[in-house]
Amino acid sequence: MELSLLDLWYDAGTFSRGILSVLAVMSIYSLSVGAAKWFRLYRSKKQTRNFAPEFARFLQEDQLDAAIELAEEQKISHVARVLGEALNEVKPLLSDRATVTTGDINAAERAVDRQTLILLADLKKGLAVLATVGATAPFVGLLGTTMGIVNSFQGMAQSGGGGLAAVSAGISEALIATAFGLIVAIPAVWMFNYFTTVIENITVEMIYTSKEMIDFLIKSVGSEFGRSIFTKEFQAQQAASPKPPVK
Repeated sequence: MELSLLDLWYDAGTFSRGILSVLAVMSIYSLSVGAAKWFRLYRSKKQTRNFAPEFARFLQEDQLDAAIELAEEQKISHVARVLGEALNEVKPLLSDRATVTTGDINAAERAVDRQTLILLADLKKGLAVLATVGATAPFVGLLGTTMGIVNSFQGMAQSGGGGLAAVSAGISEALIATAFGLIVAIPAVWMFNYFTTVIENITVEMIYTSKEMIDFLIKSVGSEFGRSIFTKEFQAQQAASPKPPVK
């Protein structure tokens, strides 16, 4: 006996058709979200691969203006957006590096943290849909199966018939809902786990590169920045303060 989905649809009752329709909508929605998410992450990673070497070259050649312009042009790369925020925060000060202070570097680091949080929230959009479909689709299918079996036994009781043959058709029809629910849930769970792993890797990339960017900004202002400047100020204060007489 061949299984015909079209025949099962025509033979199904109103409730079973409703369950199958809900599962079909859930499947189309989750697959659409998954396809859009994959395309978004693919473009981001591809643009990052093209952006990173050129950006690093600009930094090595001390062309900060070109590095900032390159980061501003890359609207999809997650790394470019994070590094662009750090550079934009101190961009007015980079023309005269002697004016860059610890407060400026801390402001750049906070800007990076804010941008990272914004990007993470954007990258995680749609994951809740995949998690919900993966968790609920089997139960929706099980609901259709349960009601289908109930209807089969009710029909058998009303007709007065007995035996397995009297209910086999109804039970097979009911079990299709559970199978369909699993078919919808399995890709959704797979996509959720895959995208979660990819986003975790992207998060590591953003955090690592942002820390490297902050370290570069600290080193780029020379020896007058960091601990040495505070040591120098402390030494100047010590020299200006009156010394106690030596006994």
